[in-house]
Amino acid sequence: MASKTAAVLPTDVAREVIDPHSYAEWDSLLDTFDRLRDESPVALVQPEDGELFDPFWLVTRYEDVMRISKDNATFLNNPRPVVFSLRDAIEFSRKATGSNMLVDSLVVFDAPIHPKYRRLTQDWFMPRNLAKMEDEIHSIANATVDRLIAAGPEVDFVQLVSGPYPLHVVMQILGVPEEDEPRMQMLTQKLFGGQDADLSGTGMENMTPDQVVQLVAGAVQTFEEYFAKLAAQRRANPTDDVASVIANATVDGDPLPERDMAGYYIIVATAGHDTTSASTAGAMMALAQDPDQWARVKADRSLLPGIVEEAIRWTTPVQHFMRTAAKDVEIGGQSIKKGDWLMINYVSANHDPAQFDDPRKFDAARSPNRHLAFGAGAHQCLGLHLARMEMKILFETLLDRIESIELAGEPKRAVSTFVGGLKTLPIRFQAS
Repeated sequence: MASKTAAVLPTDVAREVIDPHSYAEWDSLLDTFDRLRDESPVALVQPEDGELFDPFWLVTRYEDVMRISKDNATFLNNPRPVVFSLRDAIEFSRKATGSNMLVDSLVVFDAPIHPKYRRLTQDWFMPRNLAKMEDEIHSIANATVDRLIAAGPEVDFVQLVSGPYPLHVVMQILGVPEEDEPRMQMLTQKLFGGQDADLSGTGMENMTPDQVVQLVAGAVQTFEEYFAKLAAQRRANPTDDVASVIANATVDGDPLPERDMAGYYIIVATAGHDTTSASTAGAMMALAQDPDQWARVKADRSLLPGIVEEAIRWTTPVQHFMRTAAKDVEIGGQSIKKGDWLMINYVSANHDPAQFDDPRKFDAARSPNRHLAFGAGAHQCLGLHLARMEMKILFETLLDRIESIELAGEPKRAVSTFVGGLKTLPIRFQAS
């Protein structure tokens, strides 16, 4: 039976969940989620007077997050924002674009539009097609490790390896020239890392919410202008890259609207590297913290897929998404009303001991490992096979050429509620 009185989170706990700085203090945040799963697995986050966000339900248990993720008819990505947003940001977006989101992409759409758009590139991202890129990705991995060894023996792994490597791969897939990659990285950091002063480099921590929104909107506009030119080039001279597929796609006999096409490019360009960067850095941190595990996988490469999968769970780069209830429903004993906003927190779900034994432990042999870092259901990450392949190829190359590795300082996580992970990972290594 549904409870008659909604469970409401205490103010201090609610603020911790939406404060981007909390996600940089990982262990403390996981402690909070442990308590919430036990005491209030589905609870209402209410704004206090003067606070600039709408109320929403926080969902923390794996079972409930999985249920919501798979039921795309009951829990919609539209009409409310799909990422936690302040009212000022939502209002700005409506005025600027007519949408609740600055970028309308695959992430935002529901059926019947979403499956039609997803099918446009789905085959391209399947393992059979991605196999054609293995040699090229091996070359990128080798060049990346060349730079690592040349810069060693002490480096920041994020800056030198886990940041640029997946960026270069996804830009090759999109057909973006290598000289434009730093620009793509900078724009992505404004879009996803703007809450972190070190990543955004823009002084956002001293800005008003309205100023931050305008800065992010400027990054979106720059992306849109760049990809509009790329699309025009691919319509004139198609190639076999994803950029050409998107530029020349039709849905129900019509080309994609300009805004939807721009959103498609942006989601592939940004989500296609920032998340893989975070998982790659997470895997390296775990291995650097456990030199014996590095030695084991160096001797037995059959362990590598488990390390990749566990790193994705353990890191959980996409930390949450929002959903909107399409009808009255009960979740975790709470009565959710039609139109209510919900946060499905993947960090908490991926650390739920009801699903994962000793979830804070990095366990390369974990099986099964049905984590939610890629989401589930119709909106499961389109690039999951690419992410796994990129990480496997990079670590094969590292294991071939690096004898030993250890931490050379304290890793630091990004300040971000949405896409997060390590922003620095100081390591010391010995080349083979």
